[in-house]
Amino acid sequence: MKSVFCFLLFVFSFNIFEAQVVYEPFHSNKLGESREIKIQLPRGYNNDVKKTYPLFVVLDGDYMFEAVAGNVDYFSYWEDMPEAIIVGVNQSENREQDCLYSEQNSLPIESGANFFEFIGDELIPYMQNKYRVGNFKVAVGHGETANFINYYLLKQQPIFQGYIVISPELAPKMNAFVTDRLQKFESKTFYYLATTTNDISTIIKGTEDLNKNLSAIDNKNLFYYYDNFERASHYSVPTHAIPKALEDIFSVFHPISKDEYKDKILKLETSPVEYLVEKYQTINDLFGIEKQILINDFKAIEAAIEKKEEFQYFEDLGKLARDEYPNTLLGNYYLARFYEENGEPKKAMRTYQSGYSFEEIGGITKDLMLEKADAIKADFGY
Repeated sequence: MKSVFCFLLFVFSFNIFEAQVVYEPFHSNKLGESREIKIQLPRGYNNDVKKTYPLFVVLDGDYMFEAVAGNVDYFSYWEDMPEAIIVGVNQSENREQDCLYSEQNSLPIESGANFFEFIGDELIPYMQNKYRVGNFKVAVGHGETANFINYYLLKQQPIFQGYIVISPELAPKMNAFVTDRLQKFESKTFYYLATTTNDISTIIKGTEDLNKNLSAIDNKNLFYYYDNFERASHYSVPTHAIPKALEDIFSVFHPISKDEYKDKILKLETSPVEYLVEKYQTINDLFGIEKQILINDFKAIEAAIEKKEEFQYFEDLGKLARDEYPNTLLGNYYLARFYEENGEPKKAMRTYQSGYSFEEIGGITKDLMLEKADAIKADFGY
C-alpha cells in the first residue's frame, strides 16, 4: 500500500509541473491574518480567452491540494472532465479553530464562523475576480473539514454545486441537517461521500448512518454517490476517493462508454440523436462549457442506429454532424446512409459523390465515399 501511495504522489507531482501552480499569502479581514493558498490553473490557461472553468476549493490544502490538483489535471488531460481551477487553503496550524462549531446546535461559531465567511465572502470572490471561474464549484474536505463543507449546503443559495466529503467527522446534528437540505434542493447538486472499512469507528458509524438517509432521498436534482473502500486507512482514503469522486461527478462529461452504450442508448425508446444532443446540453448547463461533440460519440450513435435498424435517425445525425463538423465528410456520410436505407438510391449516390471536396474524418475517407457511390451506380445502372 505504501509503494502505491508513493507512486500516486509521484504521478500527481509530475502532472502539477505541467500545469500552472501559484503559492501566495492571502490576507483575510475575516480571520485577521494571512493564510497561504495554493492555486493550480489549467495547462495553457490564458486569462484573455473567453472561457470559464469549474472551481475546486480544497480544505486541508497542506496535504489535499496536490492529490486533488494532480487528479484534476490527469482526468482533464484525457477529456474525462473539464479543465478546472483549484485553490487549496493551508490549515495545518489552524484546523481545529477553523472547524469550530457549537456543541448546542452543531453550527459554526467564533473562529469557525469566521473561517466559513472567509471562504464564501473573501476567497471565492477573489478567485472569481482574478481568474476565469465559471458557475460550477466543488468543495473538498477530509475528516473535520469534510464535516465543515456541509455547512455551505445549508445556505439558502449554496455557493457550491458539488461536495466531495471524505471520511467526515460529523457534528452531532449534521446528519439531520444534510438529509433535510438535500431533500429540498431545486437545482442540480452532486454529493460524494466516502469512508473505508479501516476508518475510525465513530466515522464509520456516522458515515454509514448518513449514507442510509441519503440513499433514501427521492430528488431528481440530487446526484448522490457513496463508496466504502476496503483496507485503506483514514489517511490514505483520499487517494482512493478523489479519482472516484471525479469520475462520478463528471460522468456526463465522459465520452460515451461501453456501459452507457449498452445500458442506456440501446435501451432507448426515443431518438438516440436526441440523447446525444441532450448529453452535451447538460454539459453546457452544468459546467458552462460548449463542448464539441466527440467523433467517438457520433460513432456510438451510428452503431446504435445500425444495431437497432432505426435508419431514419441517420437524417438527424447527418444534420447534427454538419453543424458540428461542417468541413468534413461526416454529415454527408450519414445523410447518404439515410437516403440509401430509405429507398432513395440516386440521392444517396449523389450525396456520397458530393462529399469528395470535404475533409476526411474518423475513418470516413474520400475513397470510401466514392466506393459507396460506385456500388449504388453498379446496382442500379445509373
